[in-house]
Amino acid sequence: MKLVTRAQLGWPASAAPTQTSTKGVKVHYEGAPVSTKLLSDHNACIAEWKNIRKSHLANTAEGYSDVAYNYAACPHGYLLEGRGLRKRTGANGNQALNQGHYAIVGLVGSEGLTQPTDAMLSAIRDGIDLLRKNGAGSEIKGHRDGYATACPGGPLYAWVQKGAPRPNATTPPKEDDVSLTSAQAKQLTELHKTLVPYAGWAYKGKNEKQDAYAYLRGTKADIAKLATQITGLTAAVNKLAQLAGSGVDTKQVVDAVEKAIADAVVKVDVDITSNQES
Repeated sequence: MKLVTRAQLGWPASAAPTQTSTKGVKVHYEGAPVSTKLLSDHNACIAEWKNIRKSHLANTAEGYSDVAYNYAACPHGYLLEGRGLRKRTGANGNQALNQGHYAIVGLVGSEGLTQPTDAMLSAIRDGIDLLRKNGAGSEIKGHRDGYATACPGGPLYAWVQKGAPRPNATTPPKEDDVSLTSAQAKQLTELHKTLVPYAGWAYKGKNEKQDAYAYLRGTKADIAKLATQITGLTAAVNKLAQLAGSGVDTKQVVDAVEKAIADAVVKVDVDITSNQES
């Protein structure tokens, strides 16, 4: 989280009323044209945020004690402190609505800069998560939920309706979503034939031992052999990971894996011999 505090903004402690819990957070936008200059100049974002506070404090009709929002989020991914934690917002429309949810504003508007960047959405999520750790409930709503307004604008509200997900969040594919071509299946079969003999527990060493518990209770040589096999298998898997997606054919992959196993076995045998001599 990239947080710009009130102290860094040169502001004193907020005089807003204390409120230690809410049902959640409401998302806002500026509701007026916003310059696209904010996209290329973070200083313009800071100036915009300071101007918002200045205009709120000058609004004698509303009688704001501070900038109305708990936080703002800029296009560069910074979370800008407003009233901050555990302070009642002044942005949701009336006292009942203000008591229901904290408020975060994205620095986008009705014209000019209207589309939130991924960095801005991430910063809003940072603010939501921070507020949740400090008294906010689980609800995430738009300003228009419960109040007659277009806020937070179409793009931000569509994001809120999706649950305000973090941008670029990926969902792992389900097992039944994964399919192999016949060539891929053949390659995996050949790799399996190569790797299985080195899998460890199936190895028949001294006295034809196969049981894992008995194997580990064997001689130093038995255990050293197991260490060799595990190291070889690890090297093979690492080599396979390096080659994945590189476009090599099956024989190249198998040859590379076998060589990695052989190299690892030689190294471990040398290490074991050295340790025994010392």
